[in-house]
Amino acid sequence: MTDTGHGPAKYFPSIEAKYGRTINQWKGLMLASGMTSHKDLVEWLKQQHGFGHGHATAITAHLLMERTPRPKGRPSG
Repeated sequence: MTDTGHGPAKYFPSIEAKYGRTINQWKGLMLASGMTSHKDLVEWLKQQHGFGHGHATAITAHLLMERTPRPKGRPSG
């Protein structure tokens, strides 16, 4: 499982328990969907997989944070 200390990741244990897949599995499905916008991914998780809004927002924010390059010289964390 992924770090569960701060930010959106604090919801990961409950997401895994409630929706029956690991976070990495969900992220893989999200990437395979071909969607790239926060709004589209959140709606997809809610409509196609029964996610609540908070859980959908948390995992989407985390995925998009990982995929966004950091500006040079900016600390990561």
